[in-house]
Amino acid sequence: MQITNWRYSITVSRERMKKIYSHIPENPGVYFMKDAKGTILYIGKAGNLKRRVSSYFLRPHDARIQKLVSLIKAIDYRETDSALEALILESALIKKYQPQFNIREKDDKSFLYVVITDEEYPRVLLARGKEVLEGKYKKTFGPFVVASNVREALRILRKLFPWHTHDPEKIGTYKRPCFDYEVGICPGVCVGAIGKKEYAKTIKNLALFFEGKKDKILISLRKDMSAASKKQEYEKAESIKRKIFALQHIQDTALISDDEIVSLTGRNARAIRIEGYDISNISGVSAVGSMVVFVNGVPDKNEYRKFKIRTVEGPNDIAMLREVLTRRFDNKWTLPDLLLIDGGKGQVNVANEVLNELGFTIPVVGLAKGAERKRNDLIGTLPSGIELSTLIKVRDEAHRFAVAYHKKVRSGAFFK
Repeated sequence: MQITNWRYSITVSRERMKKIYSHIPENPGVYFMKDAKGTILYIGKAGNLKRRVSSYFLRPHDARIQKLVSLIKAIDYRETDSALEALILESALIKKYQPQFNIREKDDKSFLYVVITDEEYPRVLLARGKEVLEGKYKKTFGPFVVASNVREALRILRKLFPWHTHDPEKIGTYKRPCFDYEVGICPGVCVGAIGKKEYAKTIKNLALFFEGKKDKILISLRKDMSAASKKQEYEKAESIKRKIFALQHIQDTALISDDEIVSLTGRNARAIRIEGYDISNISGVSAVGSMVVFVNGVPDKNEYRKFKIRTVEGPNDIAMLREVLTRRFDNKWTLPDLLLIDGGKGQVNVANEVLNELGFTIPVVGLAKGAERKRNDLIGTLPSGIELSTLIKVRDEAHRFAVAYHKKVRSGAFFK
């Protein structure tokens, strides 16, 4: 009888707990855990709010978290458009409310802040709490608890809002653009490719993003696009259009931790989409490219695409890959969370170049196969929550699909 009552009490307790978080959506955002008086106990961020919040009640935790859970009577939330924006909002709200279970975040001076320097051409840097107190900066944002998260955030944001990292005293003295300029993350301050006014606008927009004012940035960009179009500056208008699209479709899979892995680049939750690419030809003849799609580790053959190479003559796999990716991202297909390239550094580099040129911020990794396809050397960083074994499957499927199409094209050419 006692055992039955004990089990019944556990069931009732779990049902009560479920009611606390049952209303929370599976979208990115920030959650607020409150006690019986409505006092905020803890603020956290998530790529999938429901999955993250439910984990507090469904998994074992240390004594500190168990204490927190025992005090929770209500959970509120605020949705964001991406995990990146949730990270930034979380930091701002912890600083504002200083909840007792976020005590480390407000007391530890070793955590990182994003700072904008007070210079003619401001830089964007990371600084420790102690440095922020002692230094003079134009803007500061933070603190950020996990160093890897804020570094990844800046990597994403620098593609959206390019800034320089040069010694202020050497600006304008460089004879050639830096490497960062070549890959689209420096606006060319080093060689005077951008004016002070235009650069200041970029930094202002970055600050607005950290302040949670993305809508204000989008309004400004749309005005600029319209003005450029009226002046028949169509290349400029198209460039602004790509920037607007990138802001509305932020790719931030690497910011989502293992226990909340879902692809959430907008408000609608969906599964992780990996696209794999390969090129197949014999000395440049009958050259084709393949695109395969895996969703949550499973092939989605309805999404496969094949490309007959049109613009490249002779054996140049890298140029062929550039053509395939350019054509792919010229279509309004569902955006991937990760690009997997069958190849080494050259192929990965050209994939990143195409994405930068077109205004997309999507992680890229490569798998170098080596002789007889026996190696699996990873080029790039494996995003959290994605297994190498999955990438091998994607790579092998992309190769199979490319070879099959190449044989078909070659056969057709032979019988002409």
